[in-house]
Amino acid sequence: MNIQISKLINNNGQIEGLPKNPRIIKDYRFEKLKKSIQDDPEMLTLRECIVMPYDKKYIVICGNMRLKACIDLGYKEVPCKILDIDTPVEKLRAYTIKDNVGFGDDDHDLLANEWDIEELKDFGLELPTFDDVDYSDKNKEIDTNEFEDEMIIKLKYTEIEYNQVKDALSKVSSTPEDAVFKLLKLKRENYEQPQF
Repeated sequence: MNIQISKLINNNGQIEGLPKNPRIIKDYRFEKLKKSIQDDPEMLTLRECIVMPYDKKYIVICGNMRLKACIDLGYKEVPCKILDIDTPVEKLRAYTIKDNVGFGDDDHDLLANEWDIEELKDFGLELPTFDDVDYSDKNKEIDTNEFEDEMIIKLKYTEIEYNQVKDALSKVSSTPEDAVFKLLKLKRENYEQPQF
């Protein structure tokens, strides 16, 4: 059902037991959302705003950012699904958060090899960047004898988490390996601390 935007209210904590919507959007992400709506407006009917009747209007439980983008784009009405007035507040709380939880992860190898990167960017997908990786010695001959006693631990992070961890480890020590040992209060075998 389409509802006039003038009858829609953002969730600002009006319903007792339901805190204000915690989502924010600004800058380039807001522009990406607007572009997404402009490129594929039919998605609004496939992923309607979820609203709750309130004082002759409707509070937006899910879709506050889409509503904001539609207002900015000049829409007069948006597709909405209306919840029953007796929907328990516990359910409203769950819907508010679950609407924005990303349960899955992207397979970056698949995206890089089977999808068009420019198309993905145009769709608004945020791809990891590897600008801070130094590949200048990639053609250097590798002495495999150096590695016979070394093991690698692989950790997965989002780009933001990766940058946070990298920054935090650099404050502890000059190498990530040494920082981990220091944080875990372990002693390294046959390891000499670099002199500065």
